[in-house]
Amino acid sequence: MGNLWVGAWIASLTVGVLVWGLIFYAIIRFRRTRTNQVPRQSKYHLPMELLYTLVPFLIIGVLFFFTIRAQNDTLAKVDQPDKTINVVGQKWSWTFNYMEKDNPAVGETVHTVGTMSQIPTLYLQEGKTVRFNLKSADVIHSFWIPAFYFKLDVIPGHPNSFDVTPTKIGEYDGKCAELCGTYHAHMIFKVKVVDEKTYNQEMSKLKAAGNTGEIVPPVSATALPSETPQEEGK
Repeated sequence: MGNLWVGAWIASLTVGVLVWGLIFYAIIRFRRTRTNQVPRQSKYHLPMELLYTLVPFLIIGVLFFFTIRAQNDTLAKVDQPDKTINVVGQKWSWTFNYMEKDNPAVGETVHTVGTMSQIPTLYLQEGKTVRFNLKSADVIHSFWIPAFYFKLDVIPGHPNSFDVTPTKIGEYDGKCAELCGTYHAHMIFKVKVVDEKTYNQEMSKLKAAGNTGEIVPPVSATALPSETPQEEGK
């Protein structure tokens, strides 16, 4: 994602410098003088018209190619992720379900539920691929960790998922990137990438506090009701 961003800026600056150069060349070369020299006028100039028609298509085609390639790499999923976290977006915070039944140090699913007054913390283990499964309990939210250069919408009735492998221990910010309602600004969370020992300690704390089992959102409507009026009595 970072390479795509930097590459797009390099391409934009290259085109910009070329256009600015042509503009300043025309300003200087054909500036008003005593002789009032003007450029040679042409009613049609087929090579020039082909140039400024085909070049934009070429630029768009190159950007499209690299965008699709980056998108496919970003959305690619592994067959067996090391960790699975089921995320629920709700008004107005986040719920994180850590699916740790196969982890000998924990042995069951544990969760943490955020509130407007209690910002939740999402723990990730360094070097482990995490499968995030996103669901909404109400309206459309957007799961965003800016430092990861990626966000994905959390849509009622339409589960989304993606994989990520954090490689650097540290603390990061997370937030909702979709204007989801009155208290959208409260939908923030902390992300801590930690080592294996610290990760298992945090999961054990949730288990000891009784935060076991998975918190799931209510079933959302997946289709609009029929608009065909029903006959009375049927």
